[in-house]
Amino acid sequence: MLRRTIGFSIFLIVFAALTYYIGWNLSLFLSSIGTGGNLWMWLVVSFLSLSYMIAMALIRLWGGLPVRLFKQIASYYLAVLEYLILLLPLANLGWLVASAAGTSREAYTQAAGWSVIVLLVLLMIWGSRNAWSPVVRTFNIDVDKKVPGRDQVTLLVASDIHLGDIVGKRHLSKLVRLSQELKPDLILLPGDVIDDSIKPFIRLNMSQVISQLKAPLGTYAILGNHEYYGGHISEYTAKMAEAGIPVLQDEVVETGGIYIAGRKDRTAEAMSYGGRLPTAELLRQADPSAPIILMDHQPYGFAQAAEAGADVLLCGHTHRGQFAPNHLVTRRLFELDWGYMRKSALHVLVSSGFGSWGPPIRLFSRSEVLHITISFAK
Repeated sequence: MLRRTIGFSIFLIVFAALTYYIGWNLSLFLSSIGTGGNLWMWLVVSFLSLSYMIAMALIRLWGGLPVRLFKQIASYYLAVLEYLILLLPLANLGWLVASAAGTSREAYTQAAGWSVIVLLVLLMIWGSRNAWSPVVRTFNIDVDKKVPGRDQVTLLVASDIHLGDIVGKRHLSKLVRLSQELKPDLILLPGDVIDDSIKPFIRLNMSQVISQLKAPLGTYAILGNHEYYGGHISEYTAKMAEAGIPVLQDEVVETGGIYIAGRKDRTAEAMSYGGRLPTAELLRQADPSAPIILMDHQPYGFAQAAEAGADVLLCGHTHRGQFAPNHLVTRRLFELDWGYMRKSALHVLVSSGFGSWGPPIRLFSRSEVLHITISFAK
């Protein structure tokens, strides 16, 4: 408890300092164009800084359209905040060079201020385009096991859809269209299908759209950390079952001679969630002579999955940082934060995800699906 209190206090101090730093720079810019910072400016800056947290609190009380729109607008400030933290120090350092060259403070502040504003606008436009325009990543892999009557299988994998108040039916419909165009044999959803609360999923009848994700060998999902955060796992899994999509929770199913294993998310290891099975114990339910595809939302335990006999491991969670330079952090946090790697005989694929968390912004990351062709031994 004490550690949490200290951590939260440090967060508040740092957040307040960053808010002041942004406000101070804004007041300098406004003064340079003849407006000047005043109490109203500081109130606006403070409100914007807290807007997403305010929206999250309000939406728990009332999920009406005005609050949902406010949450969507407020989410963009999270991205704006990060890029202001990156751009403003560069602008401040630039003043040292400009002053040495004889540039007046007012002229430099105006030029730097407008440059930051233009860059922010361009980054938000580019990031929105990347978030709402999914791409298909294609992979071809070999598994040295036989499947009677089948030389290969095609998978469509979409992790981290984050259905909620921001990512909704329109974006989900794009996934349905991709599945209809690609015609995979099997569709897999490795966690974070919903974004915490199940209320938008029910209110907007998203199960009617997601039920259109159909494939000959079935459509299967697992839980991600955000399903646990929302606290509506039983209700969510029931809605998904009604849509024809089983949510595997430490379970193994066989379809078309292929075994699909779905782990509970790593979040389940917290005491309140009852834990989860070790990978080796889970995969004992599968026939080791048949291909085994394992879904585990967070990309950990590659060696354990390989030793347990999995042939393919599918993960998400990282979003590849969602917007740069966060990908430099995720690259250091995970053995593989995005893409493909081989671990002994195991094929590991980590997706950056189909949706987005918070602001629908992706920079140096794309909304994506994986189209995987697995060829078997003959």
